Amino acid sequence: MRSAFDFAPYRRSTVGFDRLFDMLENSSFGQSQENYPPFDLIKAGDNEYRIELAVAGFKPDELDIIAQENVLIVSGRKSEDNGGDSSGGDYIYRGIANRSFERRFALADHIKVTGADMKDGLLVIDLVREIPESMKPKKINIGGGSSERQERSAIGGGEQGKPASQQTVDAQSENA
Repeated sequence: MRSAFDFAPYRRSTVGFDRLFDMLENSSFGQSQENYPPFDLIKAGDNEYRIELAVAGFKPDELDIIAQENVLIVSGRKSEDNGGDSSGGDYIYRGIANRSFERRFALADHIKVTGADMKDGLLVIDLVREIPESMKPKKINIGGGSSERQERSAIGGGEQGKPASQQTVDAQSENA
């Protein structure tokens, strides 16, 4: 379903945000979204995140976690031979969901999955933002570049420590 909001003016004046606008246009705002299994998103630090999914009744071998490009897919497949519980009884009422699921999470650039663990019916997935060195901000020193000729100016930008008048006298004597 397409969004009722028109993003065309924003698409014309921005560069590199196509993926964001596609996600907004194709999102299912207003549609009934699948809300199983319930989950929490937690910011554990400046660049650390955690997803906790309530997967009661699932064993670790029935769960799959796949990270590809900018999508994290968590799926659970229940085996069909669970007609009754482990003690051999029949269910009178089944309140714990026993159905397969697939939950997708859109990940920002440079978000990596660092690990997953299951404890007390919660699947915990740890994420970290790892910005490559080439993309981190760098301080550029003024005058730190290498140039073969050194330019002199009347405001003292040439040789440091000498007044502009002395630099002019030195320059005249070099040219004579």
